[in-house]
Amino acid sequence: MPFPLDVPESVLRKRRSEKWQAYPADVLPLFVAETDVLLAPAIRDRLAAAVADGDTGYFQEIAHFAGVCARFYSRFGFDVPEESVVPVNDVGVGVRESLARILPAGAPVVYTPPVYMPFGPWIRRVGFSPVAVPLIDHDDDNPRLDLPGIERALSEGAKGVLLSHPHNPTGVLHSDAELAELAQLAKSYDAVVVSDEIWAPLTMPGVEFRSFLAVSETAREVGLAVSSASKAFNLAGLKCAFVVNGNPEKFPVRRSALSGSTGHFGALAGEAAMVDSVDWLESMRAALASNLDLMERLLAEHLPRARWRRPDAGFVAWLDLRAYPGLGDDPAAVFLDEGRVALSPGPAFGTEGKGFVRVNFACSEEILTEAFARMGRVAAAH
Repeated sequence: MPFPLDVPESVLRKRRSEKWQAYPADVLPLFVAETDVLLAPAIRDRLAAAVADGDTGYFQEIAHFAGVCARFYSRFGFDVPEESVVPVNDVGVGVRESLARILPAGAPVVYTPPVYMPFGPWIRRVGFSPVAVPLIDHDDDNPRLDLPGIERALSEGAKGVLLSHPHNPTGVLHSDAELAELAQLAKSYDAVVVSDEIWAPLTMPGVEFRSFLAVSETAREVGLAVSSASKAFNLAGLKCAFVVNGNPEKFPVRRSALSGSTGHFGALAGEAAMVDSVDWLESMRAALASNLDLMERLLAEHLPRARWRRPDAGFVAWLDLRAYPGLGDDPAAVFLDEGRVALSPGPAFGTEGKGFVRVNFACSEEILTEAFARMGRVAAAH
């Protein structure tokens, strides 16, 4: 079993986080985007020292942590200025506050389903109107942005584009050419692109991620990127993320307004992750790639009619189960009821997700193998 996805289920069952508490003990949880790992040693030791010292107060080292984030994010295609980084509570806060502080009231905002379930609600929560422009061929080998569709939405009044890059749930990296054209469209229509890049550190071995802000000067003129160590290092509960503001002179997203809600433990853990745990991250990427190889074999054995595309990044896979019509529009519901496997329902990502499920494969080989065996039995029964 590859490190660090070698944590026994008996240990995981003691956790009180959502993944291991949302369902009864007979359910295998492959849904919410938590990983079944122990903390990287540098993170564990840094948090343990803070607890031992009683260092449990408010987050203060804003400029220092911004510098940490800037140096880490500079690996993704451009030299990030420290002054452009704004620490925030989490990626959702960064996205919502960026939109709210930049766009005119009530403006339409484009998003690209099937996509991370909160995108539409995030847009509505800050008073804007979500405009769905679905990916082209999300169910094929080459998912891509519908750039003509996005241009139509911009020409009809949309003032923002909320991008998922790497894309959740398909795992695709949008190409530099797509992103550069998107940036040019945004500039032409005086729009803003906010790029959720939380999965950036988790590319598969041999795959290079480039931030939206790295593809052109124009992208930096019109864009902001939001990211975190939370997905890569399993730190979601510690509440810490950051915004990289491509155009601080134009976009009023300021540290003074947003950094107060950042978690102190999140910042301590984030620094230990981004500075001292890069080798651990390489092990994690290799383990995820190994699990993708395993999942390819498991699909061939248990769900041979399923279609999928190996993700370029992240630890979720988008499975097309429409060739099993007996599973209906929401196969996840059937797998949960009859197989006791919890997956993310495809329809939650948009109507394009009917007949799909999202699988979190950041788990042990044993759990993954048992989950697919159960799913195969359910599919065969239908």
